[in-house]
Amino acid sequence: MIFTETKIPGAWLLESQRHEDERGYFTRTFCRQEFLDHGLDFSPVQSNISYNRERLTLRGLHFHAAPFEETKLVRCTSGRVFDVAVDLRPQSPAYGQWFGIELSRENGRGFFIPAGCAHGFLTLQEHTEVSYQMSPEFEPGHDMGIRWDDPSINIQWPATPRVISEKDQALPFLV
Repeated sequence: MIFTETKIPGAWLLESQRHEDERGYFTRTFCRQEFLDHGLDFSPVQSNISYNRERLTLRGLHFHAAPFEETKLVRCTSGRVFDVAVDLRPQSPAYGQWFGIELSRENGRGFFIPAGCAHGFLTLQEHTEVSYQMSPEFEPGHDMGIRWDDPSINIQWPATPRVISEKDQALPFLV
């Protein structure tokens, strides 16, 4: 895997190295030692899938409160998404900043999001599936979020969402 650090400290874009032949391809999506070599002590304990029927479905921006902050490795296994992390760590030089990247089955990218960041995505195709590896395990009652359209963050989404849950529409602004 090729690791490229983003403007958010601890958030990394991962490019898979595909081995292709007439059958298709094979690629590694996680290797603990490669993560450790980049200073990332990530031991996923839970895997989740988010399936989204409609194009322009927005999920997020979600995070978990201390002491249950989540670290995530996100991949799009079907369709395409614009995936976003927002740095919510007050001590971070990137506090309040966002980074977004397109993930798809075709580009094979992964997005590693450190604890202390909010996460969300906008689907760019119908029938989109997003896979997460996470640590620690989900702890009910500690899930929180901020508004996807918070003007203090000013995320440049590639399109206006059409499908947003009532819960996500009611999330507070960061400031």
